[in-house]
This record gives sequence, structure tokens and C-alpha cells, in this order.
Amino acid sequence: MKFPVFRIHGRAPRMELADRVVLITGAAQGIGLALARALYYQCAAIALVDVDERAVRQAAADLGPRAVGLTADVRDRRAMAAAVDAAAQQFGRLDIVVANAGVTPSPSTVRMMDSDEFDRVIGINLTGVYNTVKPALPHIVERHGHIVVVSSSAAFAPAVGGSPYMASKAAVEQLGRVLRVELAAHGASVQIAYFGIVDTALTHNVLDADDIGRRLDEMLPWPLNRRITADQAARSIADGIRNRSAHTIAPAGWQVYSWLRGAVNPLLDHLLTKDADVRELVGDLEKRR
Repeated sequence: MKFPVFRIHGRAPRMELADRVVLITGAAQGIGLALARALYYQCAAIALVDVDERAVRQAAADLGPRAVGLTADVRDRRAMAAAVDAAAQQFGRLDIVVANAGVTPSPSTVRMMDSDEFDRVIGINLTGVYNTVKPALPHIVERHGHIVVVSSSAAFAPAVGGSPYMASKAAVEQLGRVLRVELAAHGASVQIAYFGIVDTALTHNVLDADDIGRRLDEMLPWPLNRRITADQAARSIADGIRNRSAHTIAPAGWQVYSWLRGAVNPLLDHLLTKDADVRELVGDLEKRR
């Protein structure tokens, strides 16, 4: 049965989460797992997808009978299509898709980076989003559903040492914007979720356990250096789903930066090219190789 769509000033109505069917990638840990819990506790059915078979099955078992754990690498197009089909068959439909799976590279300059590492990050963070969303589109259109693509404040903030991450998240932002326009006529909605620093295992590995990562972290001024928990990030996404928001940003300090980036970034780019500390950091990064 199709849900009716009512439009208020061109927007679909709020989306109640109870009895919705949600597919989440990268769902065995971090933001994905926190979101799976948050939505499950609001009576949604959850298809958790992750490359770690043991972890994702355990996560689904811990949630309860309205959850299923599916194993797939988001870089594998056929595997993701099979995961989407399995979720729809398990629960009879698919209402919401959250393309959350992502990785960060070890800090490195473009000149010194291993090309396989660049491809790995782009493959998971960007192509993986496409591979998640593409097979789900017939379900989303039929159900007048909702898609979430997880970008990052890195999409609009200048930085060094993480080029594939910044490039992939900027591309995800644009993919989300295109999808939003294309799906609006079908009564479906698309949300771009941006985060600053989320306190997860990925953050600890890249920023806390790495000397250069710590220096990169220290370059961010307050409030941009403020960290949020995975649960706070999940609540931001869940609120956006409920309101069919076009975008959500957490922590809130990054919102102002997003509004001003067109004017601020050219100046920041110029200043960073002249900054002695940044030049020293780049030199130390390249000495690693």
C-alpha cells in the first residue's frame, strides 16, 4: 500500500518513524549503530548493513526481532543490490535509506599518498553512497520515502592531509543535492547530514593516536573543534528524517561556516598557503614517506 503524500508549500509532511523500514550502511559501529538503535527504539524495522559480518549480525541480534544484519561491502555494486533486495524481502518494503558507511585515510599529502589508499576512500565514501542509493530508488519512489547521505563539514572546510576524504564528502554533498531535485517530483525527500568531529573509533585512530593528526585537530578554532558523540550525531540524523530536512549539521557551530563559506574560503585558502605552521606540517607529512 502506498502512503498518501500531502504537500505544504512544496514539502512532504513529517515522517513518523514507527513501522518504517530503514536500511543503514556502516551499521555495525559508530554513527550507524547509534542511529540503528535510535530508530529501532522508535519502533522502526532496521536492516543493518556492514562489511563486518560477525559484528553486524551481533548488532542486529542485540536490537531485537525487527532488525536484520546483512553483510556487504559498499564498494561491491552487486552485493549492495542484493542487500537492498534482502531488506525489502525481509520486511516487505523499504522506506528510508541511510548511506552512512565511510572511512578516513591516514594523514598524507596528495604528492606522497598511496594511490590505492586514495581509491579506497573514494570507493567507500563516494561510490559506496551511489551503490547504496541506486538500487533503493525504486523502493524510495514507490513509498515516497527518504534518503540520507552522510557528508561532512570537511566538504566545505579547507584542510591538508586528507584529500580523498574532503573530495569524497564534497562529492556526496553534490550527489545529495541532485537527488533532492530529481526525487522531489516523486514525493520523496533527501537529507544531507554534515558532521564536524564525531567521537568514534575512526576519530581516535586519525586524530588522537597520530601525532600529525593531533596537530591538525589543534588547528581548528573553537567552536569548530568541539566534538559530539555518535549518539548526538544519530539524534541529528533521526530528527532530520522525522522532519524530512534538506540538511542537518552537528555540532551547530558549523552551520555559520556553511553559510559563509563562499566568502570565507578564498581568504582562508590564501592565508593557509602563507602560514608557517601549515608549511611545517606539510613538510612533516611528506617526511613520513
